[in-house]
Amino acid sequence: MNKPANDPRSLAQAGATALRQGDAARARELLSGAVTGGLADVPVLLALAYACRALKDQRGTIAAVDRVLAMDHGNVRALILKGDHLAEAGDEKAAASFHLQALKLAPPAKQAPPDLVQELRRVQAACQRYARQYESFLTEQLQAAGFDPAKSSPRFAQSLDILLGRRQIYVQEPRYFYFPGLPQVQFYERQDFPWLDAVEAATDDIRSELAEVMREDGAFEPYLKSDPSRPFKTQDGMIDNPDWGAFYLWKNGELQAENAARCPKTLQALEGAPLARFPNRSPSVLFSLLKAGAKIPPHNGLANTRLICHLPLIVPPDCGFRVGNEVREWREGQAWVFDDSINHEAWNRSDRTRVILLFDIQRPEMSEQENALVSALFAAVDRYSGAPPEWDI
Repeated sequence: MNKPANDPRSLAQAGATALRQGDAARARELLSGAVTGGLADVPVLLALAYACRALKDQRGTIAAVDRVLAMDHGNVRALILKGDHLAEAGDEKAAASFHLQALKLAPPAKQAPPDLVQELRRVQAACQRYARQYESFLTEQLQAAGFDPAKSSPRFAQSLDILLGRRQIYVQEPRYFYFPGLPQVQFYERQDFPWLDAVEAATDDIRSELAEVMREDGAFEPYLKSDPSRPFKTQDGMIDNPDWGAFYLWKNGELQAENAARCPKTLQALEGAPLARFPNRSPSVLFSLLKAGAKIPPHNGLANTRLICHLPLIVPPDCGFRVGNEVREWREGQAWVFDDSINHEAWNRSDRTRVILLFDIQRPEMSEQENALVSALFAAVDRYSGAPPEWDI
């Protein structure tokens, strides 16, 4: 038995056909009839919204779209239509919120219909335009208030970059031990570590000792070494890889006497440094080598209870270092201090080897009591396991 012509499902099917054929007026009439007849589901209402949009019926478009979103908050097509409606009404801030949500929830391009992919590209371009307008407005307002990126607070400049999506937020995420309540600082201010003056002043002497070490084939060992008593970890190809090498003067709290004897001026330069002191873990003092073309993959240090210092000794061009959302280039003889429990990576895109002096120091924010308690905790952990920890600088 044939269904009557005014059956809601028949009206919806006929309306969808009319819409595909480009007859928006007929589609609106049929789809409205289906809705009035009780078939007000998402596909029918969304088709009605498209028909109304084609007819520049803004009231009908937004009425259908709002009903779709009431039933399906994450409907990508409806979010795009809502954003378009708000943009046409002059509310680009609200439009951006719907368009950004559509981009966030959209399926990968390979899984989306071609017409939706095209719409998403249009929406993405619109969002980029909104972002440029917003950034331009904020920049003008801040400049009028006296903000100068070259002179004003670096922390404020970074907060602005995060607000505008130019940088992401990174926090301490150590792989082994987390001590709460410490400040989230990527690179520390150099002037807060006046004892580094003596270390930097000794750069030439330290580099001379390094040169003698580098004359010996095999002096450097892979920074990350496999341990047959532990499960193998690929570490992105860096395990047992000589491209990232180390020559230790101190390693995990133990003086490497033979190596140290070859570098007395280096150790003398560090006499004023507040080296970290944790059993089986710190201090570590080493020459860290990165061969031409090598890259240290993004990673986090083991604990946030210490900081890491770099003194660049041999730095060809095209070498870089990222901590969190900040990228820097080494300058020979200019030290810096950073928190390695925040995600970081390094690269050497030159055709020569890069070498730095690397050592760990106490965190200035931790009290003597806190350091002593952490030391006691680490010692207790080691006594329980009966073996030294899996540890690297």
